[in-house]
Amino acid sequence: MIDILNAVEPRIFAFLRRLVGLSQRTKFALVLLVDALLCVISTVIGFSLRMGEWDLFSPAIGTVALVALVLWLPLFIVRGIYRSVVRYMGTRTMVGIVTSCMVMAVALGFIFTLNSVPGVPRTIAVIQPMVFGGLLIVSRLVARYVLFDLLNQRNAVGPRQRVLIYGAGSAGRQLAVSLRHEPKMTLVGYIDDDPKLAGKQLDGVKIYDGAEVADRIERLNVGSVLLAVPRVARHQRESIVRKFEDVRVRVLTLPAMGDLLDGSVSVGDLREIEVHDLLGRDPVPPNEQLLHRTISGKTVMVTGAGGSIGSELCRQIMMLEPTRIILVEMTEHALYSIEEELREGLASGASAPIEIRAELGNVADADTVRRLFDRWMPDTVFHAAAYKHVPLVEENVIAGMRNNILGTLNCALAAERVGSRHFILVSTDKAVRPTNVMGSSKRVCELILQALASNGSSTMFANVRFGNVLGSSGSVVPRFQRQIRNGGPVTLTHRDVTRYFMTIPEAAQLVIQAGAMAQGGEVYVLDMGQPVRIYDLARTMINLSGLSLRDAENPSGDIEICEIGLRKGEKLYEELLIGDAPEPTDHPRIMRAREQMIDWEILSGALNNMKDVLTNGDRRAALYQLSALVPEFSGEQSKRSAERPSRLAAVSQRS
Repeated sequence: MIDILNAVEPRIFAFLRRLVGLSQRTKFALVLLVDALLCVISTVIGFSLRMGEWDLFSPAIGTVALVALVLWLPLFIVRGIYRSVVRYMGTRTMVGIVTSCMVMAVALGFIFTLNSVPGVPRTIAVIQPMVFGGLLIVSRLVARYVLFDLLNQRNAVGPRQRVLIYGAGSAGRQLAVSLRHEPKMTLVGYIDDDPKLAGKQLDGVKIYDGAEVADRIERLNVGSVLLAVPRVARHQRESIVRKFEDVRVRVLTLPAMGDLLDGSVSVGDLREIEVHDLLGRDPVPPNEQLLHRTISGKTVMVTGAGGSIGSELCRQIMMLEPTRIILVEMTEHALYSIEEELREGLASGASAPIEIRAELGNVADADTVRRLFDRWMPDTVFHAAAYKHVPLVEENVIAGMRNNILGTLNCALAAERVGSRHFILVSTDKAVRPTNVMGSSKRVCELILQALASNGSSTMFANVRFGNVLGSSGSVVPRFQRQIRNGGPVTLTHRDVTRYFMTIPEAAQLVIQAGAMAQGGEVYVLDMGQPVRIYDLARTMINLSGLSLRDAENPSGDIEICEIGLRKGEKLYEELLIGDAPEPTDHPRIMRAREQMIDWEILSGALNNMKDVLTNGDRRAALYQLSALVPEFSGEQSKRSAERPSRLAAVSQRS
């Protein structure tokens, strides 16, 4: 008998696969044929139940079956029953079948009440639709299991992964339905923080208490946890994710409900845990008045428009409806990409008609800057053009200082000359007590804007300083993700390195609002939350990928973390303030720093000297000038340059 079953089984599955592979029209015809047969069978069963004896056919049965068939097809088509996909059949489909059968019962009752038919009891108008509805639901459940669930299991290659869903709400239930069609995943339970749900079952699957996460993962041999909590606030999501940071389990999450286009949930919406899921800081709603103040109805210029921050500034500026936006970028591909993206947004009607102008140029070239500002006369300038990668600028001192310092100087002077109302510099936390050329050059950029503002300029100059942005080019996070996917090792410069992190959209939004508050020369500091230890970040990312850390305590682990040493100019800890006691502003996430500055008369002379040494390509002299302007500059290069006597020894500073 077993041999016969083993011989027949492949043929059965081959037949089922052929059924699934039929054309949509053929499958629809088969469904109609089966449902018509069930309609007739339900009539026979209805009469047998009513009469108390089996009767396969009689004139009365034939009459009721004929009327039921005439009612069934148009009614079910109008109510959309045949638009439902069998493999995704759920509660809504069942309710649709039940309500359609209720309407059918009313119609049958009306017909047989007005027209008395010999041998047809009136109660058959209720019994037949009830039986018909039950047969339809059972037929679809059987078809879904046999044609899809059973075939998926049959076609699955390799072991099935046992998964838990965190969240027994509507999103969790939708995700569970979607999991039925994943041949390599088996749902073994739900986890929920509501203690009232602990121990209960949802569609036959047990719900466990959220406090038992680590224990349940180990006992149930779980390989993945799927977070189905799209409606929770960011700080709640962070606390949930933290439960898994020391557990070897892969964690996937659904995006926030606002990011789900149609509000429905499926396995395809799941993504890897990202760093912003660990920040635990909910974004503060923007001040709409601040957002619009420097942009709406104005000509806005963004330098470095193709960069991480510059491109996001452009996206958000477009939503605030300026008259014109000028994109200035030195990299052709980056400029093309952001221009195309913005024009596609305009074409889709996502914003009001806005003039978009793309200008290919290097802001370190004074003639280019003069031409651009004279042509467009911008009302507001967001200066995001800069070289920002510390090791590269450390090796390319002349290019880095020329682009960052002279680029800022050229743009600031041009903005002042053409009467721009606002000029906002995108600065960095690396400008605070810098140990590298990049940070020092950005501090000089801040000094330029402070000095121009104190010199009585009509342009409102402002500096906005913040730390690392998630997802920017060169960010540590995508590098860690790539290294984990490749099997490691994960490399970091030092296990005690800490950094501040913020999402790109949040940073760009705060830059716009800070610029709108400018009165002249301020250094605004964005609230970056708590600093993140990069070693802890790497360890958490490894664990949340379902892998284990290989170290002295666990030599058989999957991924090793290797320290490669601090790079040139790199600091263990980043700071956001040079002085103390920052002042609050009208925005809870923006502070005003008290920073030392240099008078324009003195600074302009030093900048002229710097232009000369940069033009001559004198690296040693350039570092010497830089360390004179930024006494806090404590990098190795500044120490070597300090062997020469300072040309700015007499520079005076004032608070």
